[in-house]
Amino acid sequence: MTLEQNGSNGQYGASQIQVLEGLEAVRRRPGMYVGSTDTRGLHHLVTEVVDNSIDEALAGFCTQISVTIHGDNSVTVQDDGRGIPVGYHEKTGKDALEVSLTMLHAGGKFSGEGYKVSGGLHGVGVSCVNALSEKLVATVCRDEGVYQQSYSRGIPTSQVEKLADCPPDEHGTTIWFMPDATIFDEVDFHFETLVLRLRELAFLNAGVCINVFDERPEQGMQKQFCYEGGIVSFVEHLNKNKEALHSPPIYIDAFRQEEGKENASVEVAMQYNSGYSENIFTYANNIATIEGGSHLVGFKSALTRAMNDYGRKYNLFKNGDAALSGEDIREGLTAIVSVKLLEPQFEGQTKTKLGNADIRTLVEGAVSGGLSAYLEENPSIARLIIDKCITACRARDAARKARELTRRKSALESTSLPGKLADCREKDPALCELFIVEGDSAGGSAKQGRNPQYQAILPLRGKILNVEKTRLDKILANAEIKAMITAFGAGFDIDFDVNKLRYHKIVCMTDADVDGSHIRTLLLTFFFRYMRPLIEEGYVYIAQPPLYKVSRQKLERYAYSDEELEAVLNEIGREPKPAIQRYKGLGEMNPEQLWDTTMDPEKRIMLRVTLEDAIAADEIFTILMGDKVEPRREFIEANSRLVANLDI
Repeated sequence: MTLEQNGSNGQYGASQIQVLEGLEAVRRRPGMYVGSTDTRGLHHLVTEVVDNSIDEALAGFCTQISVTIHGDNSVTVQDDGRGIPVGYHEKTGKDALEVSLTMLHAGGKFSGEGYKVSGGLHGVGVSCVNALSEKLVATVCRDEGVYQQSYSRGIPTSQVEKLADCPPDEHGTTIWFMPDATIFDEVDFHFETLVLRLRELAFLNAGVCINVFDERPEQGMQKQFCYEGGIVSFVEHLNKNKEALHSPPIYIDAFRQEEGKENASVEVAMQYNSGYSENIFTYANNIATIEGGSHLVGFKSALTRAMNDYGRKYNLFKNGDAALSGEDIREGLTAIVSVKLLEPQFEGQTKTKLGNADIRTLVEGAVSGGLSAYLEENPSIARLIIDKCITACRARDAARKARELTRRKSALESTSLPGKLADCREKDPALCELFIVEGDSAGGSAKQGRNPQYQAILPLRGKILNVEKTRLDKILANAEIKAMITAFGAGFDIDFDVNKLRYHKIVCMTDADVDGSHIRTLLLTFFFRYMRPLIEEGYVYIAQPPLYKVSRQKLERYAYSDEELEAVLNEIGREPKPAIQRYKGLGEMNPEQLWDTTMDPEKRIMLRVTLEDAIAADEIFTILMGDKVEPRREFIEANSRLVANLDI
């Protein structure tokens, strides 16, 4: 057997080894540096620049940051920090400003002198933004001068020039950049996407004011975020649409400054609410560690120990040796855990998990001591929290048997699948689709119209439980929810294992009316709260059935919106007076129509459900499905203009 060799002469030698100079590597492999070239990567450019300003704030030299989206979709980030250093850089023979903007792993974050803590650990942030921008201009006010240099796709197009004198009381850095449209799929910035991250940074850095402006004519919005309360304000914001059990939130902080160990600090804010969801968000040097890490482990361990110690001390449990599980104690808890340290060890450039082992000890000690003291000083609140935890424990015991019934049996026990499920013949999950439909009528049409080789149908009877208002034991006793859990085959809640999922397309196929939208929201709430990896991995879809069928003689056309209906009528002509049928439900379609319009992979339209921001998603689900009516009314009033056709 022979292998085909690379190279024109079939040889693989030294001449085939390439070295990418300067920022060329960033332009060739942008996803390695900013995550992707889609809208997420585009917005990551802004946060990379802002992170530099936040690093100045962490060092104590910056209090004001402004981000402006201009009419041409360029962006300016300005701060009042010390300003990027300028002047001759001895090692490279270039100006320090040019070195910072054009060389990877160049910055003041490696020696430990310029910055004590930093989120931009790798020193690739602004230089990457420079490489991926059609144009970039850096302006620095420091050392009694205003200095500027321009770049194009990472290459300097001017020398560092002194433009004017800098007033004695002014200082800072201004970065203007135009994203490169040849790199990114789109260069249209979304104001709300930036707002979510910038508001988060303002919460995490008490006293730092971040202003966001959108100068585009169709937008014209601006917001300011400045929170003296820091992460305490953050927790209050997260719980604003929930019923808090105590106020204000519990706040704990600690600072480590020991010989032989790096300086580090921890801040924790936590507050219980009357709900059943656990929301703990962790950060290391302002970077969201969505996969947790050592600081989260330390927090959970200390929380469980402190609560159990208090309960035993005051005989609040039925049996002297009884203990609450961590799951019981975290029910209805909203918490922020923020640590800052000199040398954070993140897993990869994406920085999603913190690996510093010693930070666990710091967090554990701080939370254990701080929480124990709080419980002793606030006995009425302590009893309220412990009572909620005990109730959660009892519900968990009642739910244990129900959970066991919902766990997927082995492949040999096929009878464990729900009777109402019309399964498919295909066994490879990557090729299988499960359509969740409402009612027997729609279910019947879907079962007859589907391709049984790879499409399964699960009809639901009416609306499922609103899991936002229901405890675990009641959820698992619900027949429709049990049917879904069993059909999916991947478990539930803490037992959920996305690798065991039987279908890689789970499609919510509901009627195109208010009831259908409500059912879809109930399903998505259930998935978000108890099967979140389904959404995170992109396995959840929303079917788009047509709203209208337009018929004229033998011609039939379908329209999926009012605008599309108008286009169809204009195309086929209104004077022959075509018949227009408005579909109120999927059951009104015969199997062939349902297949042609909604289920056929060659013709259908489906929306994939994504989870861009867990905090924003939690807020929306709480507003829409929670107990408080007023936030829901305000949300509907604020967004009613977006609804083109509302069925009453």
